[in-house]
Amino acid sequence: MGNLRAEKEKRIEREQGDVNTTPNRKKYWESNLTGQALKVFEMDNRYFLHQALSTPVLNVLSRAHGIYIEDLNGNRYIDMHGNGVHNAGFNNPEIVQAVKNQLDTEMSFCPRRYTNYPAVNLAKKLAEITPGDLCKSLFCPGGSEAIEMAITLAKQVTGNFKTISFWDSFHGAGFAAASVGGEEHFKGGMGPMMPGAMHVEFPNYYRNPWGFEEQHDVDAECLRQIELILKREPQVAAIIGEPISATPVVPSRRYWEGVKALCEEHGVLLIFDEIIEGFGRTGKMFAGEHFVAPDILVLGKSLGGGLVPFAGIVTRKRYDVCPDRSIGHYTHEKNALCAAAALAEIKYIENNKLIEHAAGMGEYAIRRLNDFKEHHPLIGNIAGVGLHLGIDLVRDRKTKERAVDEAEIVMYKCMEKGLAFKTIEGNIITLRPALIISKEEMDRALDILEESIGEVERGILY
Repeated sequence: MGNLRAEKEKRIEREQGDVNTTPNRKKYWESNLTGQALKVFEMDNRYFLHQALSTPVLNVLSRAHGIYIEDLNGNRYIDMHGNGVHNAGFNNPEIVQAVKNQLDTEMSFCPRRYTNYPAVNLAKKLAEITPGDLCKSLFCPGGSEAIEMAITLAKQVTGNFKTISFWDSFHGAGFAAASVGGEEHFKGGMGPMMPGAMHVEFPNYYRNPWGFEEQHDVDAECLRQIELILKREPQVAAIIGEPISATPVVPSRRYWEGVKALCEEHGVLLIFDEIIEGFGRTGKMFAGEHFVAPDILVLGKSLGGGLVPFAGIVTRKRYDVCPDRSIGHYTHEKNALCAAAALAEIKYIENNKLIEHAAGMGEYAIRRLNDFKEHHPLIGNIAGVGLHLGIDLVRDRKTKERAVDEAEIVMYKCMEKGLAFKTIEGNIITLRPALIISKEEMDRALDILEESIGEVERGILY
């Protein structure tokens, strides 16, 4: 039994992030967890169910503010992950004040069958700022639930039950969300998943499995896969994907226009999961604005202002077709406190021109990262748009062999220098800072990253 467990640990997928079962993670704990932090770590380890992507935890935090997180030992980190909730910064004073004001009104929780000003005003605001003719909302506590609401609505609208989504994608850990997700990590040992959940390749121009060098050829093959399913598998309700992947991979506009055309031809709804990319992250209010407008837009994470859990969907008026059913039915679907936080977040992003700032700061960071690539053979590719960036580390640029161990070492070296981020697919460093990050702070983060990459290249390991 022990050997079987050891074998399973060796096979843990790193598609969604760095895992807590490696020797380097243990070294990090031994070097960085002392005193009260170690006591809290051990208590967390004792009382929470263990999961490869969370418990045992990485560290113990005492504070999160602006672009920073701080641990119990007083170390401060520029946080380039933030679980995607920190677009306006952690504990943004204006959002905190809005939540405090809402608490003072004694209208925080709103029982189902009632409504309130903040919830209605949020739905109205989303109708004004979302692309196309999206205008009808439904809210829920978290992104997984929002994905499930979107899938349910698509099935009710079309009368069909199948879905097309993408390999290597993550849409949540709920049953339907994990089914449309493309990662084994959330499906293994679960038995049969949601019927009709089919998957295709996402147009990854750097790592496409066919060895194509031209974007057009990758787009054509990926669209061919979708078209083949639509022709041979009747009853497809929706195609669901992130307009820009979490990795990030940025498809061409031509690709999403092709997907949209296939949807319209076959009566299929297009669902964009913008739980990560929404609210300015990519230099647009919503990432879909780089491409096409979806039929259903899924939002979450930063919708809660970095303070409270909140998510939802926005769709077209003509898809408001379920008055005889309850496709959400969540206790907090019109939570006034959450809605107040969301409104304050959107207001702050707009008033402080964070969308434009993200676009400009992203262009600056990509220029610096591409300069790093010229001097560091460990860097195989730079991808992203706005403040949604990825650095693909490789052992050999020609073979593109993933530098998984090296990426993990770079991560821990950066942590100990004051920079926190997450790796995806084992070797890809993702940088998603708060949109309020300054040029000086970005430079500091990139300096730490380059220094750590250089150390690993010189054989100074962890």
